Amino acid sequence: MLKFTPILLAIIYAVVMYRFSAWRTAKELDAKSIELADRDLKKLTDRMAQALDLERIRVHIYEIDPVNGLASPDGRIFITRGFYRKYRQGEVTGEEMASVIAHELGHVALGHSRRRMIDFSGQNALRTAIAMVLNRFLPGIGVLIANAVTTLLSSRLSRSDEYEADEYAAALLIKSGIGTAPQKSLFRKLEGLTKSKSGAMPAWLMSHPKVDERIAAIDRHEAKWLQGS
Repeated sequence: MLKFTPILLAIIYAVVMYRFSAWRTAKELDAKSIELADRDLKKLTDRMAQALDLERIRVHIYEIDPVNGLASPDGRIFITRGFYRKYRQGEVTGEEMASVIAHELGHVALGHSRRRMIDFSGQNALRTAIAMVLNRFLPGIGVLIANAVTTLLSSRLSRSDEYEADEYAAALLIKSGIGTAPQKSLFRKLEGLTKSKSGAMPAWLMSHPKVDERIAAIDRHEAKWLQGS
């Protein structure tokens, strides 16, 4: 039993740290956000709400400059002030913003926040177990290998979540009559909007799938849905 104690402690530590991180994130969002009040975007979110049989979809503005959208662990949907500014400047259309909101709704509906807590706990335990085994043969290097393995695993799981949220968003956008064209056009704009250089990174280290792969996946889903209709 004693030899498993470090792994159990690693799991407990991961759960506690995730809970603390979620609490800290919620406090940060509470302090730096307001509810979005945009008449044109509300028309689009109301169409999605009707498709989901909801009264309304609440969206909040997170007062930071980086271009991003996020779903908080408590289920709230946010777009950053920087992203909203791009919309107001005409660099992003209302329908493209709606596709971001639909994507974040997918993360909430599919329980990705809860799953990430489980994944984080498992990865922490795996990192500890690998390091314990490898350090017997490779003192000092075992930890580096364990960190590399869990980083690769984390990236792969994150990309899986992104694909699932993309699929959810595509279905919702089609059902609400907006369609997937804005979703795909926004993907093509994202690198320029975020000034990201992640395209130079190996695909398996990226937390988000490559743009072409995301668009191809949406095309496959649409083709499958059309065949089934």
